[in-house]
Amino acid sequence: MPDRYAVIGNPVAHSKSPRIHAEFASQTGQDMSYELLLAPADAFAATAGAFRNSSGRGLNVTLPFKSEAFRFATRCSERARAAQAVNTLKFADSEIFGDNTDGVGLVNDLLRNLHRTIAGGRILLLGAGGAARGVIGPLLQQRPARIVLANRDVKKAQLLKNCFVGEIEAGSYAALAGRQFDLVINATSASLTGALPPLPGGVFAPGGLAYDMMYGKGDTPFLAFARGERAATLADGLGMLVEQAAESFFIWRGVHPETAPVLKLLRQATDA
Repeated sequence: MPDRYAVIGNPVAHSKSPRIHAEFASQTGQDMSYELLLAPADAFAATAGAFRNSSGRGLNVTLPFKSEAFRFATRCSERARAAQAVNTLKFADSEIFGDNTDGVGLVNDLLRNLHRTIAGGRILLLGAGGAARGVIGPLLQQRPARIVLANRDVKKAQLLKNCFVGEIEAGSYAALAGRQFDLVINATSASLTGALPPLPGGVFAPGGLAYDMMYGKGDTPFLAFARGERAATLADGLGMLVEQAAESFFIWRGVHPETAPVLKLLRQATDA
């Protein structure tokens, strides 16, 4: 029997993770299966526990269960503790190990696929929810000049800022007027509803990159705004999805898969 893995969420039918991990397994010769696991909104622990008890070896965790997965784990990595969220669970003997690969997925996409330098750059991070929290630590490790958190609820941004040590400031969208950034990352859920964070014009520095953690066919509202603002480079979150999956795969199997060919396959399917 192949080792069993799955992605757990609600909803989960749309997930690209089964195809990604099937490609990784084929590429690296790993004997494993990967499935979709729909959990009722009030039954994450029961569903994850049943999968573990039926010989499951690990789970990827997607919305809305990352915080619950953090509490479900018996031991967590430092980056999961910083994020207060888990997107990767590994079951071994009596231990449930929790990790968060979102931040390293973002950083690896920026460095490897988009060939961007983070060190010394000015970063604007939009949003102060779980998606933003999960990537701040790995971004700070790259030693940017500064990270600015912008959020509608400024107090929430300030509370998030206080969770980290480094060159971070927090404020409102209006306070961004007249400032420019080398990298602007949309970590809000606005794109899911066709909305746009209330950004002022002129936030993209010459050569600036607009990065939306969401992905899909065509521009998100944020990327359409960035295109109108003449941002030099536009990127969606598909590369982040593949890179965070590769880190999860390494946690489970101890093997680093090649991400570029898998990202190319997904990009071709999305653009078709």
